[in-house]
Amino acid sequence: MTTSTPAVPDTATPSGAALTGKRRIAFASFVDENYLPGFLALLRSLALSNPGVCEDFVVLHDDLKPASVARIRALHPRIVLRRVDAGHYDSYVKGDQDNYLVRKAYFILDVFKIRDYDTVITLDTDMVVLGDLGELLKLREGLAAVPQFFYGQHKLNSGLLVIQREYLSDAFCARLDEVGRSGAYELDKHDQGILNAVLDGDFVRLDPRYNFVKRRLSGDLPVPDDTAILHFTGRHKPWQGGEAGYAQAEERWRAFDLGDAAFHAACLAKGGLHHDLLVHFGTPHVRRTSDVEAARRVAAAHIAAGEYQDAVDILSAVRIPLDEAWPHEVLGHALMSVSRYEEAKTQLLMATAAPNRAATAYARLAQIAWVHGDNAEALRYATAGLSVDPTHRSSRLWAQRAAAVPAQEQGAAEDQLAHVAFYMDRQGNAGDKLLPETVRLAFGADTTSRRWHSVHAHRLFDEAALERVNARRGLVIGGGGLFIPDTMPNGNSAWQWNVPDAHLEAIDVPVMVFAVGFNAFDGQSYRARRFNDSLRLLVEKSAFFGLRNHGSIARVRSLLPAALHDKVVFQPCPTTVTRQLLPGWSDPPRREDTVLLNAAYDRAGLRFGHDYGHFLAEIAKAVRAIGAHTEVRCVAHSLDDERIAFDLRREHGISLPVIPMYDFDNDEIRETYARTRLVIGMRGHAGMIPFGVGTPILSLISHPKMAYFLSDIERPEWGISVHERNLGDVLTERALHILDHHSRTVADVHDRQELLWKVTQENAARIRTILRR
Repeated sequence: MTTSTPAVPDTATPSGAALTGKRRIAFASFVDENYLPGFLALLRSLALSNPGVCEDFVVLHDDLKPASVARIRALHPRIVLRRVDAGHYDSYVKGDQDNYLVRKAYFILDVFKIRDYDTVITLDTDMVVLGDLGELLKLREGLAAVPQFFYGQHKLNSGLLVIQREYLSDAFCARLDEVGRSGAYELDKHDQGILNAVLDGDFVRLDPRYNFVKRRLSGDLPVPDDTAILHFTGRHKPWQGGEAGYAQAEERWRAFDLGDAAFHAACLAKGGLHHDLLVHFGTPHVRRTSDVEAARRVAAAHIAAGEYQDAVDILSAVRIPLDEAWPHEVLGHALMSVSRYEEAKTQLLMATAAPNRAATAYARLAQIAWVHGDNAEALRYATAGLSVDPTHRSSRLWAQRAAAVPAQEQGAAEDQLAHVAFYMDRQGNAGDKLLPETVRLAFGADTTSRRWHSVHAHRLFDEAALERVNARRGLVIGGGGLFIPDTMPNGNSAWQWNVPDAHLEAIDVPVMVFAVGFNAFDGQSYRARRFNDSLRLLVEKSAFFGLRNHGSIARVRSLLPAALHDKVVFQPCPTTVTRQLLPGWSDPPRREDTVLLNAAYDRAGLRFGHDYGHFLAEIAKAVRAIGAHTEVRCVAHSLDDERIAFDLRREHGISLPVIPMYDFDNDEIRETYARTRLVIGMRGHAGMIPFGVGTPILSLISHPKMAYFLSDIERPEWGISVHERNLGDVLTERALHILDHHSRTVADVHDRQELLWKVTQENAARIRTILRR
């Protein structure tokens, strides 16, 4: 593949994922009624040949009937219809050009008017996809196409274009329009006349297998095995009867000329089917066949996406045989996720009968028991899971939780504040482990049980818990991004605190929501009604409602009635002001000559999209460059974070020492971050914790919360999207600048921290007044 310099500068509007820089990709085709059979085959071929891919598909049209639109939507879950203006190109027409090929050549120019995506891949309706398109999805620069096979390398062949954002611009459209109106181009069935005239050969050359034209198979030659896209150029299309001499090629097309039932069955036979495709095709298949295994797969896909009630619905609609353990286990998982615990236990107990599902089922039973405060039963179930599989990680976790002896409370109830938080396990996420203590420091130096009564957010807030909280001075809710739908799902609130509305309403002590974050990723959603109702009640009940960044404030206010907006205020995460909170804190007299690198892998698809290979290669480039000046080490907040070290070594031959911060206590976490010169982090608290102890940071942005924080401290330049084209060079330049001007940057961190400390002090005064009432 060769590269090309963009023809025009990138002046386009930023994409909808501007906060994270995540690329939005779409396919696009021009479709009319005559070519509808070809387009339907194209959609089927795309799903069957690339089962893990499901991007938006933009359908440009000017005359599609409602029934045709319905058929199109049935074959793809993310269809975007765009009507084009047929009259716009009247002034382009030269002579008698009233045929589909000419109309298509003009109308495809409308794709350059699209402004919603960063990459658009055009496909002709007389194509079928036979192979992996992953290489096309990873392209990031230029305008790519296959050169014409018959007429030389100077011109691109019609049908397939991979268009990047710099071409999806008003400036490039103006150039196309100017050439179109001038008539300074040639248009025939073999080329993209106007586009070729504008580009004049300046495009990225793709391998012919991505647009393998039928004419190359004259004489009934077989289709090469490596063909990714087969293009039925010429007048005679397979759905119109075909053409002599191309029987083997047309046989490949007919493999995708399927009825709905056969197509759905073929899709479900594929491994690695994208969530949206599995749900879109699997749901009607289950309705038609009552296929239990298909229902299980669709339900599992719903669970993975946080769509728990949908998972319950589809599995409840089929009759699961008693000896089918896996569907019972998945249904049990879905039921417990919507807080239908007794029904879930019944399903999970049936699943324990099968050795291959028993450990997971026992672990979920242990979780239900733990959620209800029954440690003895939780330990019994977890032990049963370990007896089936001694290596089962989840069973071991629940056994450790259930066997842990709670610290004896030392203070009187009337002297304590209750504290709802996510209390992390020993080897859990380092940032979440530090948070509860840091929240408490914002209320005073004593963070022990003399002053605090712990309420684990994930345990059911029942009558007994309510009674204990109402015996305290007040209730603090805080310690991380509690507004997230899938960390520990429940049907009572649809966020992390498992609190029924009735028990939330019955709290009669002051409620203070402190530095909570709205942590949904791009592409995640809540069960809207349940979450919105719980959120509204929480805001109404709260004497203080502080969120940790202005981005979270905007998101939460958008879900509330206007009368409640003013109750939602800014309270920075207390980790960002650690130097001010810790009694006797002193900055380190000297720092180690190191840079710490953190990467996060939870919900990797939402973080990286199709760009992980690019991200890893660019990080490798940066690590080599920065490592020539300063030692780079990997810092792992959780076990999964160590993957960056494994992947850099395997893919790029770079070995980094790993700091297992998930094994550290809170003082070790703070001290490690205070001693280094720079932290390059992807996790939110791989930025906020080092910032709080006075260490410069650069954030690898894969989640909106990173951009929110940097916006609050007015330093957006300290963030770089993981999707940045030149990530390695940009990261190296900014890191070396910080290292070369380290004292000045540290002083800037201290200055930015003072802004957050002032807000925290003002809120603390307000909270003291609340607690004295």
